[in-house]
Amino acid sequence: MPTITINEKKETYAPNTTFAEIASIHQHRYDSPIALAIEDGKIRELNRLLNKDCSLKFITIKEPIGHKTYVRSATMLLFTAIDHVLGNEAAEKFRIAFTIGPGYYCHIREDFSITDQECQEILTVMQELVARNIPIEKTAFPISEAMALFKSRNMTEKEKLFKFRRSASVNIYCLDGYFDYYYGYMLPMTGHIRHFDLIRHEKGLMLILPIRQNPEVVAPFTLRQKLFDTLYTSEKWGEKMGVSTVGDLNNIACEGKINDMILVQEALQEHCIGDIAQSIIDRQDVKFVMIAGPSSSGKTTFSHRLSIQLRTYGLTPHPIPLDDYYLDRDKTPRDEKGNLNFECLEAIDVAQFNQDMQDLLAGHRVELPTYNFITGKREYKGHSLKLGSDDILVIEGIHGLNPKTSFSLPDESKFKVYISCLTGLNVDSHNRIPTTDSRLLRRLVRDMRTRGSDAARTIGMWESVRRGEEAYIFPYQEDADAMFNSALIYELAVLKQYAEPLLFQITEDQPEYYEAKRLLKFLEYFIGVSSEGVPNNSICREFIGGSIFHA
Repeated sequence: MPTITINEKKETYAPNTTFAEIASIHQHRYDSPIALAIEDGKIRELNRLLNKDCSLKFITIKEPIGHKTYVRSATMLLFTAIDHVLGNEAAEKFRIAFTIGPGYYCHIREDFSITDQECQEILTVMQELVARNIPIEKTAFPISEAMALFKSRNMTEKEKLFKFRRSASVNIYCLDGYFDYYYGYMLPMTGHIRHFDLIRHEKGLMLILPIRQNPEVVAPFTLRQKLFDTLYTSEKWGEKMGVSTVGDLNNIACEGKINDMILVQEALQEHCIGDIAQSIIDRQDVKFVMIAGPSSSGKTTFSHRLSIQLRTYGLTPHPIPLDDYYLDRDKTPRDEKGNLNFECLEAIDVAQFNQDMQDLLAGHRVELPTYNFITGKREYKGHSLKLGSDDILVIEGIHGLNPKTSFSLPDESKFKVYISCLTGLNVDSHNRIPTTDSRLLRRLVRDMRTRGSDAARTIGMWESVRRGEEAYIFPYQEDADAMFNSALIYELAVLKQYAEPLLFQITEDQPEYYEAKRLLKFLEYFIGVSSEGVPNNSICREFIGGSIFHA
């Protein structure tokens, strides 16, 4: 009779009791459904059988890893239902493309449209599978057998992905006769996937799920059309270039064509920046270009590259970071945990910023501040500016699109740009890469290089950073005059060599260990690529170093 230690108490269970059965006994202790277990420090799925003495903890859907498990399981539920309604060929051609808030957009890349009736039939089958509460079964396949299985089902992207796997076997999941591969953990039964909705959008489907903070209620979905169009365009570009998945990228690296891909991607971004510059020129009254985006979007490099493009039209741009208007650190607000809150608008001296901008607009000479992040104080070092007829200010910061930031400036004088790293690359058709993972890896590398912050500290701060983005940045996305996607289709292969050593330094006794382990597992899919071919004006250089715009 195996004995477990849980909540500092010992309990005895019959051999082969599932962790799900034990979780159901302890569920009343948790404020959200249990998704996973931690057995002696290792994360386990709930269908695991108890066969030895161990310590046990549980992870709920409110926790990041637990919520990802819910999303992954709901995704398999969707593809199983598509397989049942439209057939295997359609299910294999469908692709989870990207997310819009709580919505996960799924479509077929060919000229194919879902009807309202088909959408309803798929939703009904999903609900029936949940009502039946059937198992999501996991089986370890030798790599060669897994490749043969997916080849026989025309799932060539998975076959291509496994070609570069170093492990001898791979876990394949089966739900009601439908086989698929997912990287990461799964829920044990369909009955655990209780909250979801499905609507038709454009030519595809939008799977709507709960957000992590409220995991038992389907979140209200609001379409952000500009963001959707930007993401869709990025995905279509990847398809045209033949680089939609990690397997595609790895093939290009192995064939020695990665430097060409880097140059093409950088040329595309330069073209997009040029288009934004043209839009600014077309609006003759613009004096302030307001740039905003979440952490590690590449705002600083973008502002400099946009400034260069504006110079080609005869303008004299002046990049200004909103960070230079931070309040002195002793006046900075604190969050609910008592930590300094640099994410909120109240951390910026909005009044002084508006006064300076008004004076510049009125033709006065203004001395601009520089924020000293070491001393935590705003300094004035004689940097003054007076706007001429051809001068334009390029202002970047996380609050750049918030109307409260520039409340006193005439609307016609402002051109607003939203920038983010909107990853278009997927692991395969059914395994998307969250844009937040790309930004977190960027920040891990940059923070160690420029601030001496180790990976554990960066990961530990990430949830607070994300809360700030949800509150202060994302609500203003659709107000932008232009959107710029700073994601580089090759960059994760480059970031890999910089991020892995930092993540390996996080030890099992640190709370960030499981997130570090997840990121390391994710990076295993990529063949590492040298940074030598990355241009020195690339947004990627803002994070790995060697940029002409940064020290």
